[in-house]
Amino acid sequence: MHMLPRCLAYWTHDLSPFLLRFGEGELGIRYYGLAYLCGFGVGAALLYLYARAQPPRSQLPAARVADFLTVLVIGVMVGGRVGYFLLYQTGLLFSDPASVLRVWEGGMASHGGFAGVILAAAWFARRQRIGFLHLGDLVASVAAAGLLFGRVANFINGELWGKPSSVAWAVIFPASPYPLVPRHPSQLYAALLEGAVLLAFAQWRFWKTPVVRRSPGQLGGEFLVAYALLRIVGEVFREPDAALIFGLSRGTFYSLITAVAGLCLIAYARKAAPAKNHTRAAAPARRAK
Repeated sequence: MHMLPRCLAYWTHDLSPFLLRFGEGELGIRYYGLAYLCGFGVGAALLYLYARAQPPRSQLPAARVADFLTVLVIGVMVGGRVGYFLLYQTGLLFSDPASVLRVWEGGMASHGGFAGVILAAAWFARRQRIGFLHLGDLVASVAAAGLLFGRVANFINGELWGKPSSVAWAVIFPASPYPLVPRHPSQLYAALLEGAVLLAFAQWRFWKTPVVRRSPGQLGGEFLVAYALLRIVGEVFREPDAALIFGLSRGTFYSLITAVAGLCLIAYARKAAPAKNHTRAAAPARRAK
């Protein structure tokens, strides 16, 4: 009874998922789709900027940026969609396999998207004969832009809400379980942490340090570790959207695995870098003889 008067003071989420809706059906321009366009648009702009910098900061020529982005789009969409069902909706995958194709119903997993991007980058690197670890660093330097816009779209959609809270900025999400109570707008927390903070960190490392040139793969590993840590912080405020694993939310559990993978990648990049740099330094001496 005490909660009811307090709930009345909180904003009730009433945003439409459509920027433009055609009729009364599900056809229209959704903010979620625009979020992907914005994310890839920022990524494209940065990749072009890397290629055209003097001296160039990227092994990916400007003429191949559009091709690379096309491959990444496929990797994100397929990996994110399949990952959502494998990681969060396994039961639905087996009971209704066709649901994977009903993309208008929503359902994407960031960890699955990462896996899809890795596979897509590996394929592209082999076809174009560009270092895979270098491509991974390029992706890591821009990926947080997509996370930023995606989490804002999650908030607009009124999905992936947070845990009940009495903070002044709590929101009542009509789609959340009954009885309706104010909740953390955890989507916006994630947009700030996984998006803005992570993007700023990656851009600082890319432009202000020699990490991409000296240790290919290290920035990619740092991105995975940083994302995992920031995601775990965000999970403190987010309502788990699937059964727990070992008492942890699935987002936290999968982020721990992501962090371990990132640490392994950092260790490999640091170990490989001295040997590679030594080989380059020794090459002129051998030619001089």
